[in-house]
Parts: sequence; structure tokens; C-alpha cells
Amino acid sequence: MVAEGSPAPDFEAKAHTGESVRLSDYRGRIVVLYFYPRAMTPGCTREGVRFNELYEEFQKYGAVILGVSTDPVEKNRKFAEKHGFRFPLLSDEDGAIAEKYGVLESRSSGNIAARRTTFVIDRDGVIRRVLSNIRPAEKHADMALDEVRKLAGEH
Repeated sequence: MVAEGSPAPDFEAKAHTGESVRLSDYRGRIVVLYFYPRAMTPGCTREGVRFNELYEEFQKYGAVILGVSTDPVEKNRKFAEKHGFRFPLLSDEDGAIAEKYGVLESRSSGNIAARRTTFVIDRDGVIRRVLSNIRPAEKHADMALDEVRKLAGEH
């Protein structure tokens, strides 16, 4: 897993909206990059809904939320529309992004998925906090917001 204090690996991915998103495009802003295993599952739904509930708070600090899963764009689109997510859900179908961040895992069915992990990245593109193995899943959003508040206070 990419360690705190390391540069966040850059990537480009297709968002549920069809747009292409590059992490480096957000340099100068705090980025909350959260990996989730599967769209439409109970834990991932609770997690995404909580990020959405806190969306304005993240915005207040100028932070960007990016969700990433190995789901195809169409599944992420349906997931985002069903729950009214106001932030991009990125498709990492081949697991390349999850692999860069050290959160890719294989399932017994042969499928790949990202391990539920959140990276809080500062304005200079450095990972400041890694949140993993958090239960219940929706706590990730609150913990990420606490980290964003700390980072925002640095400037």
C-alpha cells in the first residue's frame, strides 16, 4: 500500500458521467480518493451515501471526492444515479489504479476488487492519511472529513 508521506500515483480513469478524470488535474486542491469493492452492495452504498451527505462540508474546505471501483462505467453510472452522488465514481476495470495504490485484491471467483481504503491527498499531491479496515464502512467519510479539516487548517 502507498504509504503516508508518499506522492500519490497519478492516473486517468473514466467517470460515471463519461468524462475522463486525471488525479493531477486536482493539484492545488485536497483530494479524498476512496476505493470501494463493489457498486450496489450494502457496505459500499452506506459509504457512498455518507460521502454524499457530507459533500457540502468537503466542498467548504475545497476538497474533491473521487470514488474508485473495478466496476464498469455503466454500473457506476447506475449506482451514482440511484443514490444521487454528486462526486465522480471512477471505473478501474483492469485494477491498474487499485494496484498502483496497493489495494487490489483477487476474489475466489477470479474477479478483482479494490479493498475499501481512503487516501487523503494534500494540495501538493502527497498522501497525508490512509484509512483502511474501518468498520462500519460509512465511518470512512467522517474520518476523511476530519483529515481534510486538519489539512485545510495548515494554510
